Parts: sequence; C-alpha cells; structure tokens
Amino acid sequence: MTRVKRAVSAHKKKKKVAKRVKGFGATRRGSYKKAKEAILKAEGYAYKDRKAKKRTMRTIWQTRISAAVKQYGLSYSKFIHLLKEKNILLDRKILAKLANEFPVAFRKVVESVKK
Repeated sequence: MTRVKRAVSAHKKKKKVAKRVKGFGATRRGSYKKAKEAILKAEGYAYKDRKAKKRTMRTIWQTRISAAVKQYGLSYSKFIHLLKEKNILLDRKILAKLANEFPVAFRKVVESVKK
C-alpha cells in the first residue's frame, strides 16, 4: 500500500475548526483539541436553545393575548376555551400579532367568541 501524507487534509480540517471558533476565548481558539470541544459544546447549546426559544415565544404570545383579552372582561383560559368551542382555528402566534398590531381585528375576534 502506498504511503499517504495527510498534511493538506489535516490543515484543511484544522482551518475549518479554526474558522468556527473565531471569536471564542484564548485557549478555545488557540488549541485544536480545546477548539473541537468548544464547538461540540456550542452546537449542543445551540440545539437546546432553539427548542427553548419556541417555549419562550409561546409564553410571550400567551402573555400578550392575556393582556389584550382582559380589556374585554375575559381571562386567557376562558378566551382560548371559547375559541375552541366556536371552532375558530387561530393559533397563539396570530392572536398575539392581532392583539399587538391590529387591535380592531382582535376586538372583532373577541366579540365573535363572546356571542
């Protein structure tokens, strides 16, 4: 079998890692081993926090809807229950956007639910 020198591929691999840890702290940027570990950690946190972001956004939407619905004498839970009873298929993201940016349209939704 012929001998394979890995200089080119090894440098390419290390450059790829170095590019990804640009901006990290001293050893994490300088040492290849520590840089690889830092990337693994960072990817783990990124994955976890993409999921957490969805949870936090949902709570923000719920808070906005709750605040908007209180003006019309309803609680958040009663409002959501009435929406399901009336078979109005608007999700929390859209309801929060309506409450925040289009209060007239949101009022019509609340009035249609209250009937």
